[in-house]
Amino acid sequence: MPHAVSRLRSARLARSSKPFLARGGFKRERCVDCRLVPSHCMCTLRPSLTTRAGVCLLMADIEPLKPSNTGWLVADVVADTFAFGWTRTETDRDLLALLRDPQWQPYVVFPGQYAAPERVVRTVEPTNSLRDEAQQKRPLFIVLDGTWSEARKMFRRSPYLDRLPVLSLEPDRTSQYKLRRSGRTDHLCTSEVAALCMKLAGERVAEQTLEAYLAVFTHHYLHAKSQQPIVWDGFAHQQLHEVSHLPSRNILLL
Repeated sequence: MPHAVSRLRSARLARSSKPFLARGGFKRERCVDCRLVPSHCMCTLRPSLTTRAGVCLLMADIEPLKPSNTGWLVADVVADTFAFGWTRTETDRDLLALLRDPQWQPYVVFPGQYAAPERVVRTVEPTNSLRDEAQQKRPLFIVLDGTWSEARKMFRRSPYLDRLPVLSLEPDRTSQYKLRRSGRTDHLCTSEVAALCMKLAGERVAEQTLEAYLAVFTHHYLHAKSQQPIVWDGFAHQQLHEVSHLPSRNILLL
């Protein structure tokens, strides 16, 4: 069954009057599930995890169409991933219902210096804490998926987010994302942000799986672009294989 980002992509394509052409990307046939050329498909490597923490991707208009988008990877890995397109004038009713769902404690993931101090938090209660899970709300991390300018616009112009706490991350390393150019090393890609959120929630396997899966996707994407064969026994694939065997609530390697 297609995940949330895949469904959002299909809906966005249905509204398009002309095909989307990724800037700087390769113009060959792509797998509909992993967005790579068939010779470099990684669908058989896709892990799926059941976690108590969830991710809500609020995506800029064409972000679901970009082959290099890593929100897609988050939806591959974290079963409870939700995805909504963002516009300034309309708000998806399903998004508002999700934010009101009593099982979730939503957090807007954004740098704390852009929010009122009383809204800013830097920790969340781990989902594996000793507190009774039946009484503990599940963390829902709202990640603004787009360019930095798009993310700032979404943060400023989404009044339904104003009442929610802002989770300000403190990464301990620079971004490893290599598929788009950025002038700032302190900006993380969506998958890296989700991994940090899972770490804060105590979802260690999800954190490590997202990190390893991003490395594998990067390897496949760049080797497809340069028309080089996949190194199946390389470091990235070994890491993904190792984390897929860590104990978890539920992990399935498709």
